[in-house]
Amino acid sequence: MTNTVVLGAQWGDEGKAKITDILASKADFIIRYQGGCNAGHTVVANNTTYKFHLVPSGILYGGKVCFIGTGTVIYPEAFKSETDELKSQGVNLSGLKISPLASVTMPYHIEIDGYSETHAGKGKIGTTKKGIGPTYTDKAARIGLKIQDLYDEETLSEKLDVILPIKNKTLSKVYGLEEYSKECITELCKKYAEIFRPYVCFNWQELLEQHKNDRILFEGAQGVMLDIDWGTYPFVTSSNPIGGGAAVGSGFGPKVIDEVIGVAKAYVTRVGEGPFVTELKDETGKEIQETGHEFGVTTGRPRRCGWFDAVTMRYAVQVGGITKIALTKLDVFDKFDEIEICTAYKDTRTGEITKYYPTDVYTHKYFEPVYETMPGWKTDITGIKEFDKLPENTKKYIKRLEEILNTPISIVSVGPDRVQTIFRD
Repeated sequence: MTNTVVLGAQWGDEGKAKITDILASKADFIIRYQGGCNAGHTVVANNTTYKFHLVPSGILYGGKVCFIGTGTVIYPEAFKSETDELKSQGVNLSGLKISPLASVTMPYHIEIDGYSETHAGKGKIGTTKKGIGPTYTDKAARIGLKIQDLYDEETLSEKLDVILPIKNKTLSKVYGLEEYSKECITELCKKYAEIFRPYVCFNWQELLEQHKNDRILFEGAQGVMLDIDWGTYPFVTSSNPIGGGAAVGSGFGPKVIDEVIGVAKAYVTRVGEGPFVTELKDETGKEIQETGHEFGVTTGRPRRCGWFDAVTMRYAVQVGGITKIALTKLDVFDKFDEIEICTAYKDTRTGEITKYYPTDVYTHKYFEPVYETMPGWKTDITGIKEFDKLPENTKKYIKRLEEILNTPISIVSVGPDRVQTIFRD
């Protein structure tokens, strides 16, 4: 039995949902451990496309328990929209459970997020304006609401008496936004309680106890380079997608984790603001974007595209606790004559070459990628199901990445469907 964490090894959008979906077929208990509805995952199965934001993609398999953990933040309206859509596609949600300790995103969080991003000027981060950051801010400030609060009138009333004076003053004096009455928020919370009622799991301790000896799959959102502590701060999310975040946000300690699979594209993409040393703003970048259909599931925004960055990937392996890599979207390079791998950065101020990731992102504008060129394979690999049958240049590219990263690439994805996946071990 192996308990596995699946996380994004770049800036999110690496194809985690497909990998999670496949691994979930062998798991008993799937846990989403952090993030909110700003995440967007797409799974293609049986000629149907399913879009996930909060619900673990393992829900597509019958008999699995899918748990949205304590480390997540949930906007009830978005959760309802997602579950309604999945039910309309015939997905059985009887195995879906939510931790009562998960935090609730309120309308004022979304309003503050939108205002802050719109008026940030040079400090613009590029958030999805889903209220994720302000929800985590209130959680850290100990003035947030948890799902369990929605089901106790006395607790809710007491907490609102503390929260609302602070939030209303902030809304009106700092942001120039409308204040909320206690009656309005109380009614909203009643509505939210009904949305969550079929799924909230008050006996979550018993649930975890029941599954402690089963195979557990921990599902992260976003990616290592968006981690609040280890990513390209401040151009990051507000939680911990790294492997260690699974122990914090799930309810299980680190001793249950056996392996951490980092999902990475054969190139790199990023949405929003922030440094991106290997970004391609030319026709090659546009070709990758169009061939890879690089547009956000949650926002529809076009993703910035660039060559594979082994500098950030080595860093992700180190701080993310990654033991294996799942390489996705390899087929996007099927028509390329040559493929570049960034193996180091050159500091244009000093000429110094470094293979280690510079954590001060405000200096990244001075760094240029040092590339190693690999030959393309110029053939369609989307139907290949065995590693040995891949073109020689494809295998050389994969093996070279393994050498640079000193980490095995155990899964290779050559297309969006479940069956377009090669397992090497």
